[in-house]
Amino acid sequence: MSNLVALDHFLALPEHARLLGLDLGTKTIGLALSDVERRIATPLETIQRIKFRQDAAALLKIAEKHAIAGFVIGLPLNMDGTEGPRVQSTRAFVRNLAPLTALPIVFWDERMSTLAVTRTLLDADASRARRAAVVDKMAAAYILQGALDRLARLGSSDGDEREDDWATE
Repeated sequence: MSNLVALDHFLALPEHARLLGLDLGTKTIGLALSDVERRIATPLETIQRIKFRQDAAALLKIAEKHAIAGFVIGLPLNMDGTEGPRVQSTRAFVRNLAPLTALPIVFWDERMSTLAVTRTLLDADASRARRAAVVDKMAAAYILQGALDRLARLGSSDGDEREDDWATE
């Protein structure tokens, strides 16, 4: 899996190249798209999972359509940071996807993403049907936005993480 990279690798991607965020579920894959400046993540769509080959083909078709330069895939760690069956499933998906594309792939911790999105939708008084229809792609946007925010900090700090110093004092 040579295209599995660290997030800072994305700093070297071509300008105006978009990233695609993924929230892998057992039944669906939520997708989110970055803007060309890689500042804002927007929910894109939800793919109903069928079998890996069809899922991967749909994903790569979307990546080509939107001129994607890299994938940000949510890694569903347990709350204590350990890896459970969902992480193993996500890693297996990426292991199978990696040989099908040259695009770089990065994992992003997705703990709390679905919970945060669900709370936002509840606060907006969205119906249960509406929440079910949008939660996966909104979770993908939440995941992607976290990675975009981190990329912005990495790009502006030239490797010096001064804004994080308050946490260690």
